[in-house]
Amino acid sequence: MKVLMVLTSHDTLGNTGRKTGFWLEEFAAPYYRFKDAGAEIVLASPKGGQPPLDPKSNEPAFQTDDTRRFDADADAQAQLAATVRLDSVSHADFDTVFYPGGHGPMWDLAEDNDSAALIESFLGAGKPIALVCHAPGVLRHVRTPEGRPLVQGKKVTGFANSEEAAVGLTEVVPFLVEDELQALGGSFSKGDDWAPHVVRDGLLTTGQNPASSAPAAAALLEQLAARAKR
Repeated sequence: MKVLMVLTSHDTLGNTGRKTGFWLEEFAAPYYRFKDAGAEIVLASPKGGQPPLDPKSNEPAFQTDDTRRFDADADAQAQLAATVRLDSVSHADFDTVFYPGGHGPMWDLAEDNDSAALIESFLGAGKPIALVCHAPGVLRHVRTPEGRPLVQGKKVTGFANSEEAAVGLTEVVPFLVEDELQALGGSFSKGDDWAPHVVRDGLLTTGQNPASSAPAAAALLEQLAARAKR
């Protein structure tokens, strides 16, 4: 089993003067679910190299067993520091792709043609994909072979408007994930703020927030295992 994980290269939180990037739990929790399942993992980002970590995600209040495991894992840190360029990867080399969130993807991956084409190619090859928290916003320009928005008519979730309001960034982000997915015709659902909520519709799995990242990875592994038995 070979898994691609795609991370942001964007580190600026709008015009706030603050830093952003990927959210550590949303990377670490899936990374170790995949690793412990025996998967080979490749990390990619638009610019390659070290992707920016949202510094807030490594504050004590947001640390988990998975983030602490990562902090003690020199091999994983070295792998993260050397992500390959997104434009160098192909769906043909992987069984699935997982997009961690954080606010960073809303600025770069959501507008990245290579990312959109990559997602379209995975789905076109019948391979499952998963995105969590802000990363479902990356689907905003992804289309079906017929040219319709990918999420149109699909059950989806992502970072809720109420969660964005709770962190005080409603007026900072370029768009709201919940509003965007609904505007594209997605059937958006959400659980309680900050509680795990994962939705699967065919090959597409989405998770609402950081707490949803491990369950989303587990759902993806279940789907891959079922496909392997067929």
